[in-house]
Amino acid sequence: MTAVANSIFLSRGFRPFFLAAGLWSFFAMAFWIASINLDFSLPGQILPTYWHAHEMIFGYVAAVIVGFLLTAIPNWTGRLPVKGPPLAGLALVWLAGRLALLLSSFLPLWLVALVDVAFLWLVVLLILREILAGKNKRNLPVVAIVSALALANTLFHLDRLSMIDAGSLSLRLGTSAVLVLITLIGGRVVPSFTRNWLAKRGEKNLPTQANRFDLAAIFVTILSLVSWTVLEEGAMTGALLVVAGILNFVRLVRWGAQKTLAEAMVWIMHLAYAWLALGMLLLGLAQFLDVLTFNSGLHALTTGAIGTMTLGIMTRATLGHCGRELTADRATITIYLVITLAALCRVILPEFSDWAAFAYGASGFLWLAGFAIFVWHYGPMQLGRR
Repeated sequence: MTAVANSIFLSRGFRPFFLAAGLWSFFAMAFWIASINLDFSLPGQILPTYWHAHEMIFGYVAAVIVGFLLTAIPNWTGRLPVKGPPLAGLALVWLAGRLALLLSSFLPLWLVALVDVAFLWLVVLLILREILAGKNKRNLPVVAIVSALALANTLFHLDRLSMIDAGSLSLRLGTSAVLVLITLIGGRVVPSFTRNWLAKRGEKNLPTQANRFDLAAIFVTILSLVSWTVLEEGAMTGALLVVAGILNFVRLVRWGAQKTLAEAMVWIMHLAYAWLALGMLLLGLAQFLDVLTFNSGLHALTTGAIGTMTLGIMTRATLGHCGRELTADRATITIYLVITLAALCRVILPEFSDWAAFAYGASGFLWLAGFAIFVWHYGPMQLGRR
């Protein structure tokens, strides 16, 4: 027990959860590619498409979010980080959920649901305790967003138990919760990182400070995602998504993305937010234009915005908390470029029917390559000392 309590690997949340996220993203994508190309059947009772969507949101992304929050909350509250045995226990609960879903053919569905749902609700209680104890009410919206993510996972399993009909609704709610978190947290860190980097270079024209325009953009974004979650399609949903996409593009311009091209660790955040704006715009326009498909907008938001932002956050946080210089080396730049190509292949090429099959394969293998490099390059930092 003493060894666990004093373990460097269990000293901060980013170490076990970022490493677990990278490994699971690789293996879950590999399982998905094998299931659709090699007639490989997953042992679970969930259709491969639903399993893939579930594990990307509630497996991979949830691990990134928890790793980020457990590392950031001590800075927000001034309290000691969750570490040692409690952190190890939380990581094991996450792992148990992944195994339960993967092996659900051999387990009662109620047990699979209980094991998998437990993780995010435990996280909700943990971060609520930390934020309240640290009197950091400014970040209570984060608790609400993680609660929405936990609720989405609960609805998914209730659907699997045939208690309600909410399979696709749960996945839209989970995706929307993650996108709202990117809108809120990304809206803080992207201009903040940019401002700090530009100030070090002696730049005088710094990103615009948050004001009422940002609040309006956040409000419309949340409203559009609520409409998409509940209604999925329709003229009102489409119009709200288009307006939200435009407002987020304007928000991005105000942050001075064009000044950050010299440092990949800064421009990757701008690129991720650009994917968010583009995805909402495409998803909205698909409600009105037959030439655009629903999947292009959805994957601009998932592969593009979520994939790029999570890798940007994980690489930066790992370097910062391991005492490394906050600059992107060749391996890191390669990760960013590969994941960007994966998103471009998944979003653009399927719009041309002759390229659809190639696009799916190329995007999947590029995703695998990006996360393989991430685990190879950043895994030793997450396992080792400062």
